[in-house]
Amino acid sequence: MRRCRPGSKWSPSPSSGTIRSPPAARRSSKGGLQRVSLSSRGRGGRTRPIILLWTALILTGCTSMNVEDFAEANPRLILEDYFAGETHAWGLFEDRFRTVRRQFSVTIDGQWDGHVLVLDEHFSYADGETDRRVWRITRIDEHTYHGRADDVVGIAVGRTFGNALNWQYDMDLKVGDRTWRVRFDDWMFLQPGGILINRARVSKLGLMVGEVTLFFAKPATRNPGFAHADPREAAIARR
Repeated sequence: MRRCRPGSKWSPSPSSGTIRSPPAARRSSKGGLQRVSLSSRGRGGRTRPIILLWTALILTGCTSMNVEDFAEANPRLILEDYFAGETHAWGLFEDRFRTVRRQFSVTIDGQWDGHVLVLDEHFSYADGETDRRVWRITRIDEHTYHGRADDVVGIAVGRTFGNALNWQYDMDLKVGDRTWRVRFDDWMFLQPGGILINRARVSKLGLMVGEVTLFFAKPATRNPGFAHADPREAAIARR
């Protein structure tokens, strides 16, 4: 799901904007660690294996996923149908070290007038903070949506095939007293029974900041674990 390309109030760690690659190392005959230069060469002018490994890791991280690959997957996701009326969601934000930084729930009111889908999202964080975002989404054609929100820079472009939807957009993300402009590679997958899985990769200047995971459900979803639960009440109960 990663792509090689250079409001919400999550709280990534203060160092999330800077990623330092540790120096490569190898063990000496005495058991200690010795630094290995990535630019050094072995006998015969051959590049050391560490460089090949480094290159492989970079290429693996650049592998992309195409939304067209899910054209035959069911059930089909039609955004304006799924989000019409009330929807609940539960989610969390993980930093780039896979540490959970925030947990939250969302209540969404969706209104579709035949042209524009308005999603009024109310966020409740486990620490008691609340937030709101209003999306205005227009269907451009069978496979394309355009979305706007106050903290989204320009237009969010969504492409949908089968049970999948991929959003690409930039957002001004509040982090403490600062605002970061970050990139979202945002994927949604509709599951049988009406559960919608949402996972978004957040990056800044091409470097991963963290990931957001959400699960959406309609009030009528028959799941004893969370059916009919009001996520705002759940957030209050955790305080």
